[in-house]
Amino acid sequence: MFTYQLDEHSELRLLGIQHAEELYALTDSCRTYLREWLPWVDATKSVEDSRSFIQMTLEQYARSDGFRAGIWHKGQLAGCIGFHGINRNNSSTSIGYWLGEDFQGNGLMAKACAALIHHAFTELGLNRVEIRAAVENRKSRAVPLRLGFTEEGCIRHNERLHGRYVDHVVYGLLREEWQG
Repeated sequence: MFTYQLDEHSELRLLGIQHAEELYALTDSCRTYLREWLPWVDATKSVEDSRSFIQMTLEQYARSDGFRAGIWHKGQLAGCIGFHGINRNNSSTSIGYWLGEDFQGNGLMAKACAALIHHAFTELGLNRVEIRAAVENRKSRAVPLRLGFTEEGCIRHNERLHGRYVDHVVYGLLREEWQG
């Protein structure tokens, strides 16, 4: 199972079925905040929805096609991070993440992303990691920039979000550029 100590107060742990209630509670407690940039929030209406999501991510992990981990800070689930999938032909992956509103501003997401980047390049032997974020999502866009990613371009109307289309900025990092 994937675990990674971020610092003395924070760690990443692979999400398990036993975390469904905690994951749902976090999602529900900051639903309005998360909904601004995450289209799946409205479809998460029960603990069972969180359980189904976790089951899907465990199947992804079993196929060696990425995973989702919980970010724990001082014993509380603070958010999630993971690889959307692994493209073996191109030796690449992309990272997705979100953090509960009360856990913002502690550098947690930068540490969590750095851990996944390290894992991608050193453990999985990948060559490229990508992060995409909505153009207007300044907090999410700050993370890859802080970690040395290159802004590579903009994909117009990349995601339908609550009845409107949003553009995404694409950030890329190559193994040879990683300073970790």
